[in-house]
Amino acid sequence: MDKEIRDFNELVSNASDYLESQLLLSVATVECYRKYWKRLRNIMYLHNIKSFNDDLGSDILRCEFGGRKLCELSKHEKYFYRSIQKLVEFAGTNKISPEAIIPRKSAIKFDGAIGELILQFVHYKEIDIRLSKNRINCYKRKLHEFLDYCNRLNIKSIEKVDLVTLLHFIRKAGLQKRNDMYKLISSLRVFFNYLYEQNILMIDFSTKILRHKSVKQSKIPSTYTKEEIEKLLLSINRNNSLGKRNYAIVLIIVRLGIRALDVCKLRFEHIHWTTSTVEFEQCKTGKSIILPLLPDVGNAIIDYLRFGRPQSEEPYVFLMEKPPFGHFSQSGIVTHIVQRAYQKAGIKIEGKRFGSHSLRHSLSLRMLQENTILPVISEILGHQNTESTRYYLKMDTNSMKHCMLDVPQVQSSFYEQKGGTFYE
Repeated sequence: MDKEIRDFNELVSNASDYLESQLLLSVATVECYRKYWKRLRNIMYLHNIKSFNDDLGSDILRCEFGGRKLCELSKHEKYFYRSIQKLVEFAGTNKISPEAIIPRKSAIKFDGAIGELILQFVHYKEIDIRLSKNRINCYKRKLHEFLDYCNRLNIKSIEKVDLVTLLHFIRKAGLQKRNDMYKLISSLRVFFNYLYEQNILMIDFSTKILRHKSVKQSKIPSTYTKEEIEKLLLSINRNNSLGKRNYAIVLIIVRLGIRALDVCKLRFEHIHWTTSTVEFEQCKTGKSIILPLLPDVGNAIIDYLRFGRPQSEEPYVFLMEKPPFGHFSQSGIVTHIVQRAYQKAGIKIEGKRFGSHSLRHSLSLRMLQENTILPVISEILGHQNTESTRYYLKMDTNSMKHCMLDVPQVQSSFYEQKGGTFYE
C-alpha cells in the first residue's frame, strides 16, 4: 500500500504542476484541488479502492455519498466529485481540459443604439484613459444592468432617457443590491458625463445624480523585511532553466519595483546595455520610465538568456517554459511565480498578501526607511504623481513614531469638580 500511496502522491504532484504551468491557475485554486485529492486518497484507503479508472467517480458516489446522484449533492460535494474527474482525466491522458476547470461565462452583449454608446465609452476608458481591467469590467457589468432596464422599458435611444428614468433605475437596483450602489452610481455618473462631454447629450445628468457616500479605509500594504526578501531570492533553485527565469523575474521586481504586467511585456529593446538602463512605457499609466540596470539584475538576465531561455524569435525577454515558448499573456503568471517562491522559501505569509505587488511595496518601505524623499520614490515606482506615493507612508511606522504627541496631563480638579461626570 505504501507504493500505491507514493504513486498517488506523485500523480497529485504532477497534476498540480499541470494546473499551475499549463492552465495558469492561481496558487489558492491549485491548493483547493490538492485538498480534495488528499481527501480522495483517504477515502480510497478506507474503502480499499485500488483501481484508479473511469469508474472511480461512481465508486466514490456509492461509498462516500450513499449512492446519491450528482444533482442531489451539495455545492462542495459537487466540487469534490469534479476534482475526482479531473484527476482521472489526467491519469489517463496527462492533460486536463481547460473547459473542465474554468466555466465559461457568457459574453455580455451590448445591443442597440444605447449598447453602441456603452461600447464606445468602454473603449475610450480602456484605450485612451488606460483604466485597469477590473475597473473596465465593473463599468461593463453595471452599464449592462442599465441597458437591460432600458430594453425592458422599450427605450431604444439615449435621448429618451431622462432623470426620472435614471432615478427609478437606481432606486430599483438599490432595493436588490445595496452593497453595489457605490459602483452602480459611479458607473452611471462617469458614463453620462462622457456623453455630455462628447456632445451626445445636451444635459449633464452626472451632476443630477447624487453621489453615493462610501467610506472605505485603505488597508496597510503587505510588506516583508530585507532578510525575508533575501531568503526568498536564495530559495530559488538556479541550476535549471526554469529557476534561472524565475530568479531573474523576482529579482527585477525586488530591485526595481516593476509591475507584473510590465515584466510580462519587457522586450529586448527596453534593455539598454550601453547605458545600463531599462527604459519602457508603463502599461498601467502610459508614462515612460527609466530605471538603472543594476549589476545583479543584469547578470541574472544574462544568465537566463544564455543558459535558460528557449530558442525563439519572440521579442520578449521572458518566455513560457514549455512549447510553443510564447511570451506571458497575462500578469497572473508572474504573480504565480512569486507566490510559489514565497511558499517554497518558507516565509510566513499568514494574513498577508504574497504576490508580486508585495515586493513592490517592500521596496517602497525600504526606501522610506532610508529617508528617501517622496518625489524620488514616486519616480522609481512610476507613479503619475506623489499623491499615489503617499499611500505608502502608513507603512513607515518608525517615522510615524516621531510624530507622536504627548497626551496633556489633566488636573485632578477636573475630576473632582462639583457637577462633573466623575463627581460623587
